[in-house]
Amino acid sequence: MNYIIFGGTGFIGTHLAKLLKEKNPDAAIYNLDIVKQGDPLPTVKNYKSALCDGEVHPATYVACDVRKPIDVPFTPTPDDIVFNFAAVHRTPGHPDNEYFETNMLGAQNVCDFAEKYGIKKIVFTSSIAPYGASEELKSESTLPTPNTPYGISKLVAENIHKTWQARDIQNRQLTIVRPGVVFGKGENGNFSRLYWSIRKHTFAYPGRKDTIKACIYVKELVNFILWNIEKGSAHSEIYNCTFEPAYTIEQIVAEMKKATGLTQFVPYIPNCLIMPAAAVAKVLGSPMGICPARVKKLQISTNICGKKLAECGYKFKYTFAEALSDWFEDNKRECLE
Repeated sequence: MNYIIFGGTGFIGTHLAKLLKEKNPDAAIYNLDIVKQGDPLPTVKNYKSALCDGEVHPATYVACDVRKPIDVPFTPTPDDIVFNFAAVHRTPGHPDNEYFETNMLGAQNVCDFAEKYGIKKIVFTSSIAPYGASEELKSESTLPTPNTPYGISKLVAENIHKTWQARDIQNRQLTIVRPGVVFGKGENGNFSRLYWSIRKHTFAYPGRKDTIKACIYVKELVNFILWNIEKGSAHSEIYNCTFEPAYTIEQIVAEMKKATGLTQFVPYIPNCLIMPAAAVAKVLGSPMGICPARVKKLQISTNICGKKLAECGYKFKYTFAEALSDWFEDNKRECLE
């Protein structure tokens, strides 16, 4: 059996590879990525690895650029599974064309690869971005209305994968996951920035405290992905992947402080003060990542319904508090990164 992970050098791909090796020590795991495992991601400042000290990425690395037709030597088996994590995803941060080029061409080329080798199972990691930015609660049945190049590219990529599945609807299994904010060791993202901002006394609630930020622990996400694809019950499924109900930023801060022992006071700053300050920060080069676009993003809820995941039969391994504590342990109880 082969596990083929496109984008396996990245955050989620690395955690999945570790889980696959733990669950199936004798399986062949391949990481097809443009970045070699062990190398820092070129788009991330102060990159932190998802591997703990002394760990080695368990997958066999194969250089691959999903923007181009995928032509690598490969011997398939009837039980092979493709995991497609390859994407340009940080937003803001890339020219619009890069989201379309990588995310849409990549989806087509990965599906062509599966078609060529007769692979029957694909997991595609999408995003909640196809829902668009709004305060309304969004379930898997909500009409997607993406309003960013990233969200548009991910919705098109979903449909490319659906087209692949529909070509052999009885035999092909497709799982599309739409995670909220994914946190854990090596995320190099929102939760890490939040932790260090609290720790350094540079975080304040920006304009509101009740912003909903749907999220999921990376170890929970990959455990669910593997559980769902291996049970093999449905031909095509979409899951929002988030704790249910989703947490507010105030709740997230409180649990993060509790898990890591921080005692810093977090102030509230109204919009009439924070937006002009963010504009000045942008002129100064966006120290600590502060700019109007990021502040505005912090104020928009990602109000995502996780009931389908909660009721599908999968048993969560971590509460939110336990997930933060486990992440802290992965960093030797020194920090969250």
